[in-house]
Amino acid sequence: MKLRIFTEPQQGGTYDELLAVARAAERLGFDAFFRSDHYMRIGPGDPGPGSTDAWVTLAGLARETSTIRLGTLVTPATFRLPGALAISVAQVDRMSGGRAELGLGTGWFDAEHIAYGIPFPPVSERFARFEEQLEILTGLWTTPAGKTFSFEGSHYRLADSPALPKPAQSPRPPIIIGGFGARRTPALAARFADEYNVPFRTLGDTAGAFDRVRRACEERDRSSIVLSAAQTVCVGADDAEIARRAGVIGQDPAALRDSGLAGTPAEVAEKIGRFAELGAERIYLQVLDLGDLDHLELIAAEVLPHV
Repeated sequence: MKLRIFTEPQQGGTYDELLAVARAAERLGFDAFFRSDHYMRIGPGDPGPGSTDAWVTLAGLARETSTIRLGTLVTPATFRLPGALAISVAQVDRMSGGRAELGLGTGWFDAEHIAYGIPFPPVSERFARFEEQLEILTGLWTTPAGKTFSFEGSHYRLADSPALPKPAQSPRPPIIIGGFGARRTPALAARFADEYNVPFRTLGDTAGAFDRVRRACEERDRSSIVLSAAQTVCVGADDAEIARRAGVIGQDPAALRDSGLAGTPAEVAEKIGRFAELGAERIYLQVLDLGDLDHLELIAAEVLPHV
C-alpha cells in the first residue's frame, strides 16, 4: 500500500505552505503529493489569500522537490482547453524528471465557474467534453515524434497538431479518473485511466465502485487498473490529540472515525488494511491543516511502516 498526501489549498493555503508540506512528505517517505484543482473555497469560512493555480503550483514544486510524485485530484475538464492542458502537464512532467500525474474529471463546483467566468455546461455536455479531452490528451502525448495529431469531435477540433512538447514519461503521464458514477465513469476509467479513485466513501460503497470498474475492464479485455481511495485523515497519539486535530479542521472526531481515517495510528493502519483487502493499492490522505507538519511526522512514523 502506498500513502499519498492530498491537499485542498482552495480552503486556505499559500504556495509556501504547500511547498513545506510537499518537502515534508518527500522527506518522510510518502509516495506522492497531490492537490485539488479549484479556484474558490468550498463552503463557508475564511478564504485567506485565495486559491493558487494547480498546475502553476505543480510546476514550482517540480523544481523544488526531487523524488516525490506530483499530481491533481482532480483537474476539471471545464477549466482548460485540452491542447493547452496537454502542454502544461507535459511541461511539468519534463520539469520534474517524469513525476507528473493527471487526475481529470468533469468539474462540479458551479459557484467557482460563475465567480471566474468559466463556462459550466449541463452535466451531459461536461461528460462529453471530458471524454473528448481524454481522447485528445492521450492522442497528443502518444503521437510519435515527427508526426501530427488531428481530432474532430463535437466540442473540440485539432488539425495537424505537432503534438509537442512530449512528456518525460513514456508513453505518457498516468491518468487518474475518480468518482462514483455507475455507468459512464467506469467505462471511461476502463478505456483511458491508469488508476481509478473513489473519494470519501465508506468501505462498502468503495467495494461496489471497485467492482463496477473491474467489470468495465473485463468488458474491454483489460487485465488490470490501479485502484485507490481518498479519505480525510486525522491521527493522534490519544483521544485528546485526535479531538484537537479534528477541531482545527472543523470536524467531529467520532464522525471522522466512521467516515474517514481518524483515530490512533493503530486504528488508522487497521482501516487502511481494510481498504487494501478491497484491492486498493494507494490511499490519498486528505490533509486539511497545512500548518501541522507534526501530523505528517506521526503518520510517517507510526502508520506508514505498518501498511
